[in-house]
Amino acid sequence: MAKKPDSAPKVVRHGTIDETPAELRNTALTLRDEAISRSDSLVAGDYTTVVDSDRRYIEVSDSFCQLVGYRREELIGKRYDEVTAPGTNDIPTVFRLFVNHGYMHGLWMLMHRSGTRVLVRYEAWVRYDCYIQSKMELVSADC
Repeated sequence: MAKKPDSAPKVVRHGTIDETPAELRNTALTLRDEAISRSDSLVAGDYTTVVDSDRRYIEVSDSFCQLVGYRREELIGKRYDEVTAPGTNDIPTVFRLFVNHGYMHGLWMLMHRSGTRVLVRYEAWVRYDCYIQSKMELVSADC
């Protein structure tokens, strides 16, 4: 078993951004700008939806709207079948299984308005009010 060091690690601190070495500051700013530009097309966030027993959206988070490229007003009332990538699921069968069990999780292929396929990992459950709530996380998007 390794011994713990007797002294605390040393930390080099810079008081303000102006005291940070220019090369380090420029590298950090460049990395930040690249990360922001990569995330512009897909905003990370809370991808949640609520659907009724007819598979129609009744609630959608802002992040989910951005993920699939629709405004909230366009999604409310739309069946999730319409934003599922064609040919990727037997939706009626999966929905019937879900209703029988009350819970499901797995992968789902959505279709962005532009035609880009968006793979999400989801968890869905029947709520106390009999609506179905889903929480998703982005796995990948064919950009």
